[in-house]
Amino acid sequence: MADPILVTGVAGFIGFHVARTLLEEGKKVVGLDNLSDYYDVSLKEKRLEMLRVYPEFYFHKADVGDRSQVNEIWDKWKPKEVIHLAAQAGVRYSIENPYTYIQTNVMGHLILLEKARFEKGFKHLVYASTSSVYGLNTKLPFSVEDSTDHPISVYAATKKMDELLSHVYTHLFQVPLTGLRFFTVYGPWGRPDMSAVIFMNKIMKDEEISVFNHGEMARDYTYIDDIVSGIIKALAHPSYDDQGLPEHKLYNIGNSNLLSLMDFIQLIEEFLGKKAKMKMLPMQLADVKETSADIKESIRDLGYLPKTSTKEGVKKLVEWYKSYYGT
Repeated sequence: MADPILVTGVAGFIGFHVARTLLEEGKKVVGLDNLSDYYDVSLKEKRLEMLRVYPEFYFHKADVGDRSQVNEIWDKWKPKEVIHLAAQAGVRYSIENPYTYIQTNVMGHLILLEKARFEKGFKHLVYASTSSVYGLNTKLPFSVEDSTDHPISVYAATKKMDELLSHVYTHLFQVPLTGLRFFTVYGPWGRPDMSAVIFMNKIMKDEEISVFNHGEMARDYTYIDDIVSGIIKALAHPSYDDQGLPEHKLYNIGNSNLLSLMDFIQLIEEFLGKKAKMKMLPMQLADVKETSADIKESIRDLGYLPKTSTKEGVKKLVEWYKSYYGT
């Protein structure tokens, strides 16, 4: 019997897409998710419904930050590979609810590290980090060699903690670990608290959209299929040094194509067929002006190469939005 791949946060945006891709490839997937009500649970249930059609999908409703629940699931399946995507997401929400971020993002990560540490024959744990760890860095594009010592949100700080803990566990206990810094993920089945979906909802309701920093913002918008490709390629490429010992590696997973916020909004308008009403506002607390990914290490080590242009990606996103929300 093939070993299962444990995917945490499986009912989430990225977790759902990763699990579906693995299942399409014939893999066995054990999914873990607590179905948090941070956003509409019915969207998570719909994602799960689509995964349950695969006979090799096994779901557990559990909190990654709860040791007893994780112990029970791990001891049942004894996974040798883990894709850890469960997290409390949202930069701005982390300012209001910091305890949730520490419990889920840091404690949850630590619990999995401890399980992997003692699992005989454990192969690899790939986990989600974020471009937010670069904080107020102004040199573009962001490189994995750049300093990440000055995060400006609790969310970013928790992800930095995960990276540090991972470094320690690889160094002390030889656990094969890889962290992926994602850059502005978007696409079908995206979270309703993400800017693209917020924009579409408000445009369709003839409501004003909030445009921060008066539109002087830019992002490395990365389509979900490219993110999934990066995750699965990373899982297949744990890193080892010359002595055959595991190395903790970090990679940027982005589109490597800086796009202004105003151009992104314009693409949404184009495919919705409707103009946005905009309210220009100053920069939000804990936000950054620009992000852009240097992906040369990801190309070299993982064979990662993003394939979806932002125009093509936004078109697919809008098509899904119209279908799912019936607009």
